[in-house]
Amino acid sequence: MNTEKTSSATSWLLFIVSTIVLLAMLIWVPQWFWLVIPFPLTFLVQAMRLM
Repeated sequence: MNTEKTSSATSWLLFIVSTIVLLAMLIWVPQWFWLVIPFPLTFLVQAMRLM
């Protein structure tokens, strides 16, 4: 059970970090932000335990 909590916490942390990277790229390098889009979405699904 402890491993599941750690896994979920790690997924939420990765989601937050990747979302920040996505927003930063959207501000400073808007033509390349689409390369980062799959990461926040994947980590969100993992954090919500839908995958």
